Amino acid sequence: MKKSAWLPAVIAPVVVAGAVAAPMIANASSDPVAGTNPSAADVIASIAGSSDAKYSGKLVQTSDLGLPELPTGSGGSSLEGDASDALGLLTSSHTARVYVDGPDKQRVQLTQQLAEQDLVRNGSDVWTWDSKERTATHVTLPKDARTPGSGAATPSDIAKQAIDAITPSTTVSKPKDVRVAAHDAWQITLTPKSTGTLVGSVRLAVDQQTGLPLRATIEAKGQSDPAVEVGFTSLQYGAPAARLFDFTPPTGATVETKDLSDAAAHGTGDAQHRHGRTGDEPTVTGTGWSTIAELPKGSVDQTALGDDASGLLDQLTRSVDGGRAVQTSLVSVYLTDDGRVLAGAVPVSALVAAAE
Repeated sequence: MKKSAWLPAVIAPVVVAGAVAAPMIANASSDPVAGTNPSAADVIASIAGSSDAKYSGKLVQTSDLGLPELPTGSGGSSLEGDASDALGLLTSSHTARVYVDGPDKQRVQLTQQLAEQDLVRNGSDVWTWDSKERTATHVTLPKDARTPGSGAATPSDIAKQAIDAITPSTTVSKPKDVRVAAHDAWQITLTPKSTGTLVGSVRLAVDQQTGLPLRATIEAKGQSDPAVEVGFTSLQYGAPAARLFDFTPPTGATVETKDLSDAAAHGTGDAQHRHGRTGDEPTVTGTGWSTIAELPKGSVDQTALGDDASGLLDQLTRSVDGGRAVQTSLVSVYLTDDGRVLAGAVPVSALVAAAE
């Protein structure tokens, strides 16, 4: 997603991560938990053992956040197109192919109508590719770096976010036996104790043999259908073909290169540029499921938006004290008149109070 994209749309799926921050359960076994009656702590701990897994599969993501369906990639300005594309990730279903050969070889292919977006990591080399825009980015990572986000959440992503909220803000159910993508799994349900969050529960299904998260479901309070669900519909263990992790941009593609190999040695320089500019990181307030993330003044300049982008903003938000806001079934975003952005899995009123 380009920096010019409408920030609230980009932040919305990330806010769930900021809304669940608390210590992990410690001192639990990290072995697979097949053929036993495991505790929730055993199931959670088994996820750590899946970091070296090798597999390929098909992921399906569905979202029902109460946002209107919008056309993607339309409009005269690039900003409007970016915003529509970002919102498309939140308002409709998406399918991705995932290929993983341990922690430093991964490929995610997000398919859309007549288009494809790819994220390919092979060691320290990371490529992103957008077939519609015919643009590619090549990033050289520091040693032992984690793979950058692809813009598409996986069950592992959501599991990690939910695991971080285990205590003291969450009630965890006993595991129950389920089947996901033809694999036996243990499912646990995490229910926030806080009454100030929009999140009703998070269900995680974890492979009994490998500890790999196979499905994650986030339910909003008062909503019968899941607000967000992402899970494997097919999954095969074993190393994918090595050629899948090689990428060469097509002839005529626009290629951008970023060398972050020495970012660890220049943490106050290159590492900050990965976020766009110095001081771009959010400030986090609150605890547990009621955490609020705030981007600083100047993050969004509403006066610089064109007519199309302004119309899209007006369509999605409503006027509130000190700015404009949107509240979905799961996440709220507040744009202040002075250019700040606040977001969290909380009602808009909580964001307005935090901004004051």
